[in-house]
Amino acid sequence: MALDDLKSAVPDYAKDLKLNLGSVIGNSELPEQQLWGTVLACAIASRSPRVLRELEPEAREHLSPEAYGAAKSAAAIMAMNNVFYRTRHLLSDPEYGTMRAGLRMNVIGNPGVEKVDFELWSLAVSAINGCGQCLDSHEQVLRKAGVDRETVQEAVKIAAVVQAVGATLDAEAVLAEAVAV
Repeated sequence: MALDDLKSAVPDYAKDLKLNLGSVIGNSELPEQQLWGTVLACAIASRSPRVLRELEPEAREHLSPEAYGAAKSAAAIMAMNNVFYRTRHLLSDPEYGTMRAGLRMNVIGNPGVEKVDFELWSLAVSAINGCGQCLDSHEQVLRKAGVDRETVQEAVKIAAVVQAVGATLDAEAVLAEAVAV
């Protein structure tokens, strides 16, 4: 199981990450599609080759082809939107907020899966990418659709742990290379 391989790769100094990874994925109360779509979208957003390599096959196993594609689409569209909307929010000139975005985002309207699932995955990716405006927007859509705060927080916990595991393992790989030289 790739999840076990990933957990065993986490160094002892980051034992909490290992425990949290097992908990947020292994003990999640999210339905299978929401869980594994969140895991896949976050693995992509983490930009960690090791994390994506380990978690993608398991996500593919648990997701329909449509959900698998939609989770990848959430990661892709949020990679763009998070940069755009975070920048627009951070610029001190409020006029940027009144301008038309002019970016194609058709997948948000027709993701190929339940809108709630896609919104949850988009929220998790937005957490990794640090876009407050996108976080607020996706959280509001989820809450209006009847999703409880615990579910929203569950997705954010998955994002946080997957991102931290990726950062830790990638740093360990670089440090191992430096020692080998």
